[in-house]
Amino acid sequence: MAVRAVAGSGPNILVVEDEPSLAQVLCENLVDEGYDVEAVGDGAIALERWRTGSPDLVVLDVMLPSLDGFELCRARRAEGDSTPVIFLSARGQAGDRVTGLEAGGDDYLTKPFHLPEFLLRVRALLKRSTPSVDCLRFGGHVVDFRSWTAKLASGQEVRLSEREVGILRLLAERAGEVVSRDEIMDRVWGGDTFPSTRTIDNFIVRLRRHFEPDSDSPRYIHTVWGVGYRFTP
Repeated sequence: MAVRAVAGSGPNILVVEDEPSLAQVLCENLVDEGYDVEAVGDGAIALERWRTGSPDLVVLDVMLPSLDGFELCRARRAEGDSTPVIFLSARGQAGDRVTGLEAGGDDYLTKPFHLPEFLLRVRALLKRSTPSVDCLRFGGHVVDFRSWTAKLASGQEVRLSEREVGILRLLAERAGEVVSRDEIMDRVWGGDTFPSTRTIDNFIVRLRRHFEPDSDSPRYIHTVWGVGYRFTP
């Protein structure tokens, strides 16, 4: 049986894990991160869901009923699928890791593992598989990140600052996900200069004035209190 836990418009993750308690923990934490999650516990069912569901990432246990994770991944790779795969397994020998990577896996995590590390690996694989955004279209606006200009739905053209471009690009690359203020600091300002959270909030206010029909009731750039921001195109 497949269990779907929808969390907005974030990337779609297929969790293939036959241990119900672990599957539940993984799904709950992925949903908390803003992902759209589907979980199955059988290899043959997972193969069909992978084919028809077009996931953005697959979290794949090795030991599964019907069809093991290695064979499942090999089957999809033979069909030309390139979806990122993180193997989960209690088998942590070097040979097992090699087998997983040769089967087409992109990462291999040995059980038991720390959830923060798992979530970081998920984020890294999704980021690696997402092409960089050069042009963004939403709400009638067109933003060209190469020239730092935007043509608004009203027809007005505006020039954006370096920080505005950096923040909007990051939010667009992670559309549907919550992006923390710490990550915005790290990605947009770099390691040498750290702004205050108030500085970031001020840049968000400026972006809303450009792109929101009503900046006091945002439609696209949402505040997630105590965490950061989410862009919903």
